[in-house]
Amino acid sequence: MSIENARRIQDARLPEGHDLRIIDAHHHFWDLDGDGHWPWIQDEYNEQFFLGDYNAMRRTFLPREYLAETAGWNILGTVHCEAERSRSEQVAEDDFLQGLSDATGGRFPIAAVAHVGFLQPDRDEVLAGHAQRSIVRGIRSKPVIAARADETATGPGTLHDPAWVEGIAALAAHGFSWDLRVPYYHLAEAADVLADFPELTVVINHCGLPLDRDTDALRVWRDGMERLAALPGTAVKVSELGLYRNRWDRPSNEEVVRDTLAIFGADRALFASNMPVATLTAPDFDEVMDTILTGAAGLDAAGLDALFHGTAARVYRLDVPAV
Repeated sequence: MSIENARRIQDARLPEGHDLRIIDAHHHFWDLDGDGHWPWIQDEYNEQFFLGDYNAMRRTFLPREYLAETAGWNILGTVHCEAERSRSEQVAEDDFLQGLSDATGGRFPIAAVAHVGFLQPDRDEVLAGHAQRSIVRGIRSKPVIAARADETATGPGTLHDPAWVEGIAALAAHGFSWDLRVPYYHLAEAADVLADFPELTVVINHCGLPLDRDTDALRVWRDGMERLAALPGTAVKVSELGLYRNRWDRPSNEEVVRDTLAIFGADRALFASNMPVATLTAPDFDEVMDTILTGAAGLDAAGLDALFHGTAARVYRLDVPAV
């Protein structure tokens, strides 16, 4: 990874003279030496983590580390997505991020997607706390999912749970969007649920997580993505292409990017790095960018601008000129 390598990729992949301006619409910060607590990084270790071994990212990751990883790229600013900080510190995470933003001229991050558990007893109180923080634009609350495509998730906290779905409805009072993070085999189910919320902005995480790349699995993934794309308020993050057991499959990753853009269009797609998680599989940020730019090779300059900053600015209501 080097500034020279970043420039080489840009020269090879971009229209001549194109200034690629980037809003990174999904990444994570954590300070393991500070006051916050991230149990999944600092205490527990999840052997079933969806990308495999994550020991390499069990380290402090703040704007200085982010900027070192992304050297050579014109990052206007970022959107932080909740990083599973202690669920007793959900609003405290907002204040932590606001401090980082203030220290970086309002850029790292510009905005945040916060967390609340849709079934937690104080859900509405926590949502109100987030609403009092101007940095917060949306919420990510993950439903309970099936461990495998051939299983069904049932019970509290699933997309079948009416009490959990009430949490989606509660977002409207604060004007929050919802970040949807489920694997590919839950996409069609999510589309059925979201059909009842036509006014809600929904941002699908990580290309819908096509974690199995065989023909049948990709058929299920495309069907789910097409159903979601048919809903008026959906957009998708072109991000996190890694596979289980820390595997990076460049040819199929490019295919996923091409298909995602074909289904949603660049004006409903947001580039996102998922740093530092992405480099558990990709060698570095440059490889992530090279892969996505290769998959997006059919886009003209306007399409590239939409994918890399325009859609994020619209979806998350960002004041980009100020940046």
